[in-house]
Amino acid sequence: MLGYQLAQAAIVTGGVFEAQAGEPFGLRPVEYTVLTLIAENPGGSLARIARALAVTAPNITVMVDRLEARGLVKRQQSAEDRRTQVLHTTAQGADLVRKSTERIIEGEKAALPLTAGERAMLLELLHKVACARAAR
Repeated sequence: MLGYQLAQAAIVTGGVFEAQAGEPFGLRPVEYTVLTLIAENPGGSLARIARALAVTAPNITVMVDRLEARGLVKRQQSAEDRRTQVLHTTAQGADLVRKSTERIIEGEKAALPLTAGERAMLLELLHKVACARAAR
């Protein structure tokens, strides 16, 4: 079953994340995800991030509050809509995304017995599975 294999794989990848980004940088997986989305989509709104992760706006607000308190994210009033705040990483936040992503990729390469081609194929297939959520 696909779900079972994904759950087993998550144990391995979760361990890699914890060793490479969680412990050294004090990041939880969801914080890393939100921070990375903001870094890759500067100027996005809380609502946009919430939709991308299929969570409620209040949950994203709490997460962004934590990242902002750590000096990793900043909010600015939107130039187009003064009722909306847009999100950007700070220099510290962008640096943390870069460092943690590099460490995670290296940790995965070391922990997972995959060739470069297998890794690319797995990433493509997992992306396809994840995109099925939007189609539902």
